[in-house]
Amino acid sequence: MPHNLVWSGEYPLQTTVPNHSSQTPNWQPLTQLPLIAQMIDGELAETETQYQNLQAAKSRPHILDDYTVGRLVEVFGKRQEFFEIYAEQLARWKAENLNATQKKEIDRLEGQLKKLRGANAEILALTDELKEGTIEKVLLKSDLEMGLDVLLGKTKF
Repeated sequence: MPHNLVWSGEYPLQTTVPNHSSQTPNWQPLTQLPLIAQMIDGELAETETQYQNLQAAKSRPHILDDYTVGRLVEVFGKRQEFFEIYAEQLARWKAENLNATQKKEIDRLEGQLKKLRGANAEILALTDELKEGTIEKVLLKSDLEMGLDVLLGKTKF
């Protein structure tokens, strides 16, 4: 399997994603705006890169295994928990007395967060599609089924 199909963000595929759902967020002061901006921008860039990598596998899903696809679903599913935290943090800052630069940056980050939510949803939809054609699914097929899939263009090698 090509190495570029493995997401290399904050939660690599070989580790477990921490469960933050039961924890109270540690709301940050406005001085942390650059840090939150870096986190949102970084996650968006990583998500867009991963989506492109998965798009490349779309015509050949058998190059992926069940574990990798399952791990992508887990990681990108868990990431959604952070989107609400980011949104709440931005809303809290927006309620403060901001200068023009801070207001503009928070508005930009709200747009980035919207893009991040969309890109994350696209990855989850794509992994749902890819899981039907993993190598394990291919190996379960009979020779006849496999031959028909190749002849009908459903499976490409």
